[in-house]
Amino acid sequence: MKVVIVGGVAGGATAAARIRRLDEQAEIVVFERSGYVSYANCGLPYYIGGAIADAQALTVQTPESFRARFRVDMRVRHEVTAIHVERKCVSVKNLETGETFEEGYDKLLLSPGARPIKPPLPGMDTEGIFTLRTVEDTLRIRRHIDRAQPRSAVIVGGGFIGLEMAENLRERGMNVTVVENQRQLMAPFDADMAAFIHAQVRAHGVRLALGSRVAGFKAQEQGIDVLVQDAQPIRADMVILSIGVAPDTALAREAGLALGIKGSIVVNDRMETSVPDIYAVGDAVQIRHFVTGDDALVALAGPANKQGRIAADNICGGNSRYNGAQGSSVIKLFDMTAAATGLNERAAKAAGLSVDKVVLSPMSHAGYYPGGQVMTMKVVFERETCRLLGAQIVGYDGVDKRIDVLATAIRAGMKATELQELDLAYAPPYASAKDPVNMAGYMIDNLVRGLARQWHVEDADGLPRDGSVTLLDVRTPEEYALGHIDGFVNIPVDALRERLEEIGRGKPVYLICQSGLRSYIAARILSGHGFDCYNFSGGLRFYDAVKHDRLLTRCATACGMD
Repeated sequence: MKVVIVGGVAGGATAAARIRRLDEQAEIVVFERSGYVSYANCGLPYYIGGAIADAQALTVQTPESFRARFRVDMRVRHEVTAIHVERKCVSVKNLETGETFEEGYDKLLLSPGARPIKPPLPGMDTEGIFTLRTVEDTLRIRRHIDRAQPRSAVIVGGGFIGLEMAENLRERGMNVTVVENQRQLMAPFDADMAAFIHAQVRAHGVRLALGSRVAGFKAQEQGIDVLVQDAQPIRADMVILSIGVAPDTALAREAGLALGIKGSIVVNDRMETSVPDIYAVGDAVQIRHFVTGDDALVALAGPANKQGRIAADNICGGNSRYNGAQGSSVIKLFDMTAAATGLNERAAKAAGLSVDKVVLSPMSHAGYYPGGQVMTMKVVFERETCRLLGAQIVGYDGVDKRIDVLATAIRAGMKATELQELDLAYAPPYASAKDPVNMAGYMIDNLVRGLARQWHVEDADGLPRDGSVTLLDVRTPEEYALGHIDGFVNIPVDALRERLEEIGRGKPVYLICQSGLRSYIAARILSGHGFDCYNFSGGLRFYDAVKHDRLLTRCATACGMD
């Protein structure tokens, strides 16, 4: 059996190695148009910033090491220019020599990846404008910075690559502005959780131009003017375009393969395309979203590697199936971590689901053990069934651990209430006996049982201030004096039972505290005395972050941890 693979990164390289492990006699040929194979796309910004000092560390395998270990004919700087379905061969161009030839196959695997989106704006060819996708792009940017010593940069796009580049260029001492068309950074996060991200990057000197559309670029004697619609141009020494990526599927289109969302390649759960003996994996393919079941594009390394392994199994006569992706992701933002999995609230509502949510601010480990840090978690679930839909976490230590637990729970089909039952490892330096994931489950269980009712940050401005409801802040007088929401009166939770006469009966009571714990306790006290109570989801810390882009306070003592 002869297998030809188009693309030697992520899915393509994984498939090649897996095919060899399953079939020692197979002839495997990989064509990669860049000069590198099996490299870490996600590590590229960190080489530019200097955190990764050696460029060779970006490549997991070289063409030579791949050949030596797996006996794969790995041909870099070779571009496949056409697929001849009827003759089962591909046309190839050697980009070093210009030579063209045809290569036959029994099985063909397409792993072409995605290409950076470059909109047809005026001035796109201006010197000093870069995209970042390949090792060659990385080396080009690094050489430019080392040679030209730019002092400022504009990054167009506030997604993963955009923010990673913002951090790394700041680490090199540059003034950085991120221009984002949407009103928030990081689309996998809801706007309320993105507020923490905004505060973090601003605190580290990155300027944000949110809700700003780039109209073009203009070269100047000193730098580049980034033209912004309905705003003044932004002058910079260099520009990084990180608007997003699009499936690189020209080959598939010309060969007549069925295409889907944004021109992506349609595959089944065996990673087979519409043409027999042709498979496709990675950023170029349309897959099923695990949570919604809808067609989706998920351009992440984890899914690409899994798909490569599954395609390889099936090429070798197996029957492996890909059950979809849920978009689990994590990003380092200077000293903060932000992570997400599954659907955010906005996406869940757009999918027509009836959703509810809880927001909590637990410690990364036991509060009595030194060094604990606050994280903010938002867990989204289906109202009627309690099906766990997604989660977002922003914080410092322990964020990646908790998002992976929640991602696993979604994959296992757990109900949100079942989070309270998870038996998770505990020792004071690492966690609390009631882990943050357990706490989310307890809170959701309380909602389901009717032991708690919530109000949310989006309800705050609409709460009446005419006396028809009671607005109650149950923190200490000292905390209240440092700042509170207009219209809320202060009765500390520990004095509540003695001051019930100050709360008007027959009116709904809307409660708030610093994190949501004391106000929940207050709600239970008042409910026991016949009051109709609603607890604020997330606490004043969350309210303040969302309304004012406040930075997430790291430690419990500094933020009045409940």
